[in-house]
Amino acid sequence: MPGAASLAAGEYYAHPQNAFWRIMGALFGTAPTEPYATRVAALLDHGIALWDVLAACNRRGSLDTGIDRDSMVVNDLGGFLARHGFIRVVYFNGSTAETLYRRHVLPVLSARARMIDTIRLPSTSPTHATRSFATKLQAWRVLARHQD
Repeated sequence: MPGAASLAAGEYYAHPQNAFWRIMGALFGTAPTEPYATRVAALLDHGIALWDVLAACNRRGSLDTGIDRDSMVVNDLGGFLARHGFIRVVYFNGSTAETLYRRHVLPVLSARARMIDTIRLPSTSPTHATRSFATKLQAWRVLARHQD
């Protein structure tokens, strides 16, 4: 789920210390200062879509640890993957997204959708400061390599 800054802005990764848009800019050439619509369009131009595992939840603050598990509403990723049969890889921005996907989405996917590769990448959140920007960028370069 987006954090408080992202929900307030109506944009993914709106917290100024989140490295996501800096990483995307380094990979695909769109500056993090470009308008949000321009940045999203650049991702789409490179075959990348953004979507949360959760459609809604109650959460204290912005941390994933603050999510009330009883309030979680899972997005229809099975339907999304069925409508977009060309998707080859699902990337997770951190371990929470991957865990929620494996627990709540994977069991209800079609046989074809269960065959889609999944890759967990290091979280771009500022709360995950144990890895440097350079280390995160290196890991996220897999997106550019999958553009063939």
